[in-house]
Amino acid sequence: MKGSGKMFRVAVCDDSTEFLGKAVSLVERWSEESGVPTDVFPFENGEDLIEKNASTRMDVVFLDIIMPVTGGMDTARELRKNDTALKIVFLTSSPEFALESYDVKASGYLLKPVVYEKIKDILDECCRAYEETSRGIVLKTVFGYRKIFFHDIEYAEAQNKRVNFYLRQNKSVEAIEPFHVYEDKFTEADGFFKCHRSYLVYMPNVDRFSSTEIITRSGRVIPIARGYAKPFKEAYFAMMFGETGGNA
Repeated sequence: MKGSGKMFRVAVCDDSTEFLGKAVSLVERWSEESGVPTDVFPFENGEDLIEKNASTRMDVVFLDIIMPVTGGMDTARELRKNDTALKIVFLTSSPEFALESYDVKASGYLLKPVVYEKIKDILDECCRAYEETSRGIVLKTVFGYRKIFFHDIEYAEAQNKRVNFYLRQNKSVEAIEPFHVYEDKFTEADGFFKCHRSYLVYMPNVDRFSSTEIITRSGRVIPIARGYAKPFKEAYFAMMFGETGGNA
């Protein structure tokens, strides 16, 4: 993640203002020492966290279990409904909630008072897990967040203000974000090529191509815009001979 340009988003949710400030400081210290660019979002209640995560997806959430109105476990269940990839770490003064945390597939829990070494270990682990599975992307859909892996993508097509991702095995997923979002995220180093103003193709899943069209492994046909044939051919063969990071 270092040098990738992506901000690691970490939320801390606790109804104690004093603890919240200390925990945020610990996350910021980790970011500075690890060199991982991090945005830290503090919340004093679960409702605000749920609302924010719906528009700005977090990578890791540190969540107090015992809070008024919407408790930490209920907050986690609500977050998990729409996001299977989110890392949830519970904050608690008692280990008795550890077993319950497995219901929402928590990444762990920290006993209060939290010390830097413990929060560092958790963040290091979450960051490593992110990097190991970074050959994919979490899409924002009408049904919530969904992760897809690059090796399953054949191509992405702009359709109005949304993007359809066509996957292998004749599946597809519609993302409710504009095309330019993915143009910025998907590079030739990842194996992607913009072959048309409305298409991004994943080159490892190309079966064959001509100067005017690309045929994917599943037989789908997508166009190559005028002037893109030669750059696509060069990018494709560079990938085939290992000069870029694309992998089937």
